[in-house]
Amino acid sequence: MERSRVAVAGASGLIGSALVRSLVADGHEVVRLVRRAARSRDEVRWDPEGQYVDGAGLAGCDAVVNLAGAGVGDRRWTDAYKKTLRDSRVLGTAALAQAVARLPEPPRVFVSGSAIGYYGDTGDRAVTEEAPPGDGFLPSLCVEWEAAAAAAREAGVRTVCVRTGLVVARGGGAWGRLFPLFTAGLGGRMGDGSQYWSFISLHDEVAAIRHLIDTEGLSGPFNLTAPQPLTNREITAAMGRILHRPTLFAVPAPVLRLALGEMAQDVLGSARVLPARLVESGFSFTFPGIEEALRAALQEQPGV
Repeated sequence: MERSRVAVAGASGLIGSALVRSLVADGHEVVRLVRRAARSRDEVRWDPEGQYVDGAGLAGCDAVVNLAGAGVGDRRWTDAYKKTLRDSRVLGTAALAQAVARLPEPPRVFVSGSAIGYYGDTGDRAVTEEAPPGDGFLPSLCVEWEAAAAAAREAGVRTVCVRTGLVVARGGGAWGRLFPLFTAGLGGRMGDGSQYWSFISLHDEVAAIRHLIDTEGLSGPFNLTAPQPLTNREITAAMGRILHRPTLFAVPAPVLRLALGEMAQDVLGSARVLPARLVESGFSFTFPGIEEALRAALQEQPGV
């Protein structure tokens, strides 16, 4: 796209920081939403849980991207942390969508985060964006999260919800924890390993978001996952091959449930999610396979 002004919420997170680097490298102006007082023109004050956004700071933005939210895997899912997970996503998205809708000249696109947790446990069944939401905490959270973007859509702003899979990267997320374990020779399958993991390389995640920003006419939900989900057993084997380490330390399902509580269902559950709409829109993956994605992650420089 031509040089644009893009606002990013969640700019310090794994995906957000990579998106910012990509945009800046291509000469775009990036405005970061921050929770403290803004110190420069490229910062906008906001308080997601308090549903406050300094809307004036969004003036002139061509796109607004919302990737903010407390980490799903950061803590056990106590009732209090479930509230934190919900409020950081639903309230923040609603506040940002409303701020976008109130602008005299709104951006041409609002990209809002979501996750493949929307579908719940799909077992061996492959699902696309047409599938209904599943049951449980994560699906209900994703439904609310996506619905919170309604104000922007109703104001006529092209609105996209990105249902992101497991991002393969060293700098954070699930793989940020897996790489050290597997490098130390302590990695292995989780449960019986038959559950599907729908992954995507960090490079392709960022490229897909930029594709959705740039391509007029694209709106609604998009699955951001590689074309061929694999089982946890297959991914474990790939990790062993790429890192040249044994993968003998399987973690039984009961141990995971004891250690992680309700969050274990996200690790043991199966999500066979296909990026149907993304592929149909003309997007091309750079690292479609797990070994390619793993190698790309290993080449990342610290902080990149």
